[in-house]
This record gives sequence, C-alpha cells and structure tokens, in this order.
Amino acid sequence: MPLVAILSLYAPGVIFENQLHNTFYSIGEYLLFIPAYLLSGWSVLKTAGRNILRGRIFDETFLMTVATLGAIAIHKLPEAVGVMLFYKIGELFQDIAVSRSRNSIKALLEVRPDYANIKIKGELKKVSPETVNIGDIIVVKPGEKIPLDGEIIDGNSQVDTSALTGESVPRSVRLSETVLAGMINKMGVLSIRVTKLFGDSSIAKILDLVQNAKSKKAETEKFITKFARYYTPIVVFTSLAVALLPPLLIAGATSSEWVYRALILLVISCPCGLVISIPLGYFGGVGGAAKRGILVKGSTFLDALNAVNTVVFDKTGTLTKGVFKVAKIVPSNGWNEQELLQLAAKVELHSNHPIAQSIRKAYGEKIDTLDVRDYEEIAGYGIRAKVGNRVVIAGSDRLLHKENIAHDNCQLEGTVIHLAVDNIYAGYIVIADELKEDARLAIKALKGMGVKRTVMLTGDNEAIASRIAEQLGIDAYEAELLPEEKVNAIEKLLSTVGKHSKVAFVGDGINDAPVIARADVGIAMGGLGSDAAIETADIVIMTDAPSKVAEAIQIARKTRQIVWQNIGFALFIKGVFIGLGILGIATMWEAVFADVGVAILAIFNATRVMK
Repeated sequence: MPLVAILSLYAPGVIFENQLHNTFYSIGEYLLFIPAYLLSGWSVLKTAGRNILRGRIFDETFLMTVATLGAIAIHKLPEAVGVMLFYKIGELFQDIAVSRSRNSIKALLEVRPDYANIKIKGELKKVSPETVNIGDIIVVKPGEKIPLDGEIIDGNSQVDTSALTGESVPRSVRLSETVLAGMINKMGVLSIRVTKLFGDSSIAKILDLVQNAKSKKAETEKFITKFARYYTPIVVFTSLAVALLPPLLIAGATSSEWVYRALILLVISCPCGLVISIPLGYFGGVGGAAKRGILVKGSTFLDALNAVNTVVFDKTGTLTKGVFKVAKIVPSNGWNEQELLQLAAKVELHSNHPIAQSIRKAYGEKIDTLDVRDYEEIAGYGIRAKVGNRVVIAGSDRLLHKENIAHDNCQLEGTVIHLAVDNIYAGYIVIADELKEDARLAIKALKGMGVKRTVMLTGDNEAIASRIAEQLGIDAYEAELLPEEKVNAIEKLLSTVGKHSKVAFVGDGINDAPVIARADVGIAMGGLGSDAAIETADIVIMTDAPSKVAEAIQIARKTRQIVWQNIGFALFIKGVFIGLGILGIATMWEAVFADVGVAILAIFNATRVMK
C-alpha cells in the first residue's frame, strides 16, 4: 500500500531529522524525504503539469506544487512531504466517504441477480446476466430473480415487484407480458425472451444516473468552481508580492524568511477543503437519500428541494394504493348481497382488471369456470357473459343506458359496478381505493416543515376528490382532469409562486410523465419499472411512500446546511492563518492544518448527511 510505504520513509525522517540533516550535504535527509515526496505527491505533480500544458495554470494542484517545490528549495523537506502526505490522507478519507455513499445507492438497488438460466439446444446453462443477448431465451424458476428485462413466451405466475416499486402485493403475469430485471418469480416456471441487455435495463439505468449525479451540479458547487478560478491567481500574485516586496521595502528583511512566508501563504490558501468537501457534501446527500429509498439524480435537485413551497400530488397510486377493494354492496329487485357478489365474481371471472380482481378477492370462493360462457368485453363500458342460463352484464352507468336498463340512481360516489340479469337491474357494488397508510402523515409533515400549499390533481370525479382532500387535509384540489389538463394546472401553479420558490409534483411516473417533466422538481413514486419515470423524474421514491417527499426535503435542507458550514469554516480558518502566516507566526505545519486539516474536518462533517 503506497501510504504505508510513504509513512515508513516519512516517520524515521521526522524522528531523526537532525542526524540526517548533519550527514554529508544532508544526503541522508534527501534519500528519505525525496522518495516519500514523490510517492505522496506524484498524482498532484502530474495533474499540475498536465493542466499547465492545457493552459489551466491556477488551480489547487498548482498551488501545492509551487509551495512544496519551494519548501524543498529552501530545505524544508519534512514540511514539503507533510503537505503532500496529508493531502493524500485527505483523499483517502474522501474516497471512503464517496464509497459509503455509493454503497448506499448500490444497497438500495441490490436486486441484481447473480446468474441467468439460458436455454441452449434444449438445455439450461447458468451464465452471468451480462453475457445474455437480446433474443436469447431464459428460464426463471419459482423463487428466482428475473435477471433481465423480457417478454414471457411460456408460463404464467405471480411476481414480487417490491424491490422495484415498493408494492407489497404480488403481480400476476402471463403470456406476452413484459417483466423486468429484479422482479422475483413466486410461483410457476417462466420462459422469457430477452428484450434488453442487462446494461440497458431499468436497474442499470437508475444506478448509472445516480452514480453520475455529480454531473448535475448545484448552484453552490458552481459558485465554488467560479470562486476558485479567481481566488487562486489572486493568492499566487499575493504570495509573489509577499516574497519580493518586503526584502526591498523593509530594512533587515531577508529573502529566505519572506519566501518561506510566501510558501506558507500558498499552502494555507489552497482551496482543497472547499474543492473536496462541497461536492462530497452533495454526493453524501445523494447517498444518504438513497439509503432511505430516495433516488436523487443530481445535487441540483437537492438544492431545488430547498426552495419548494408548493407540493402537488397525483391521487391514484400516489396518495392512494391503487389497489381496489369492495366497500359496499347494494342489491336490488330481490337479490341479496352475497348473491350479487357471487354473480359479479362469476361475470368478472376472465377479466384481469384490478376492479375485477378486487371483486373476486372479496367473494373468496372457487368459481366453476363451466358456469360462465360467451364472455365478452364491451370496450369502455363493461362485460357481458352468460352465467348459467342467464345473460349478465356488469359495468358502468353508461352501460345500463346503452342497454336501456331501468335503474334508480345515476349519480353515485366512487367507482361503481352496476349489474343486470336478463335486462333487469340487480344492484351495484362500490369499489374503493384505499389511502396509503402514511398519506396523512405526509401532508402533516410537509406543513410542519413550512410548505405553504399542498394540492391534489386527479382524473377522478369531484365527490371522490373532495372526500380524499378533506381526509388528508390537502389545501386545494382539481378533479376530472385529463393528462394534458394536469399540465395546464401545473402551469397555473407555477405562475403563482414567487421567483425564488419552486413547485414539486409527485406522480406515479407513467401517466403523469408530462406533468413530472413540467414541474420545477418532478418526483416519481415507485417508478423504477417505468422508463418514463427514470428519464423524466428528477427524484424517484423507491419505497412508494408519500411521506418520503418530506424526508427528501429534510435531507436537502441538512445537505445545504452542512455545505455552508464547510464553506464558512474553511474560509474563516484560512483567513486567520493567512494573517498569521504573513506576520511570520504560522509555520508550514500550521499551513498544512489550514489546508489539509480543514479539508479532512470538512470531509468528516460532510459525511454526517449520510447518517
């Protein structure tokens, strides 16, 4: 390990510095310190040289190179090596912190399978998912993870999608349906034709987006980059003035003394603490969010969350579970509740719609498939089938009007399935979508954090929207909206907020992609399985919990607080030591603390956001 080799040279050199210095031409000192200097500072020297050749002279590597070579020239070898050594230690701490953040992201996405069962000439062979090509046939047995995105060509099953979407209820899949890498096969054997290479899968895309989040810099990071661009040349020319002017203007001042002070000033002024700790603070924020099931695509979105004062929610799948449940059974014309539910379960036997599934689940008994014949779906209206010898229809109020079936009430709240038998009305079943357990907590937490407005946009009817908004304590809502009308609603909200305020939209990441794209901050709920969510949203809530929105804002605020703590701390310490250096009170060792010591302390502070 290079660090061990450097310390094995540096430690004896410091301990026996006087003895080594007194050797012939101080050769012993050079034999220990110069190799230690090159081992610890080679990357800095190389970067400085490369940047000079490219015309980028004034940066932190240039300052360190000039300062340490100058220290060697005036025979301050331990100090020169100390600067490079402690910078290397600072880099080590930075790498550890970045690795922790990256591991948090990887742990969140640890749904990657270790192998794929590929079918070759009728036989199964275990291979790495990366080696499987588009068009290959893979077989996934019960209990195994689906290794790549693909289309089912044989078999049907239920798959656990919780690792991708946070949805605990298994999803039924069958022939011709698409499945995604990371889903877990629960029941039957599935044969799947691969449609995407592993590198193009949804999981790989998200991991790449988050790990490269540094490319989307926050305004604070951009400010520090600009600051360093002007700050560094000022420091260089100030140090040059400190080295040259006092010996000319002050009686008794020696060149060696003031050159040493100038070198100290260079080391103190090096902006390593800022250059290292600020991006690390934001990257730590991204990693800390990932640890909590929140994927943030860049530090710019963490900054944007700090300015959010209006949060807009979609309803279905965001504030509600999107899982339908029988809430009420109202029979008519001689039918009772159990008979009506049994009739509905039979007529909905072959439908894969969530409403049909909720009715069958409420009935809970096995249905004889021979009882149901002539099944027909009437697009946009409902279903017609023969149950026994009777013709049964089930569907919307519009279906009753289409079939001229007399019934009492057309204006019912909620999702309603009407039933008729042989053209005589039999009653209706109300299907309700359940609120998510933490939906109330989410709205309460946002208001507690100072978010001024919470708004709900939904395609559902006015009655349902009003009830949900009242239950959750939402400030305003708009109902019966088409996707394009939701975009108009967001536009209207954006025009009402102040210049320095932002609007966040939280949606399911598929139907709401246009609105997510238009908002200042687009947040997708459990949208990992959706390419639209991955490409459009700025933030993806992996756990599908609306309360994570408040948590994301909290992380963003903590990240900014830590970043500005680092900026203030670094500038204050540097200011103090620059004064001490010019006065000749600070030595090169104090300079090392003011540069690398501050950087290390800032790194430790930055890692707090991950806890």
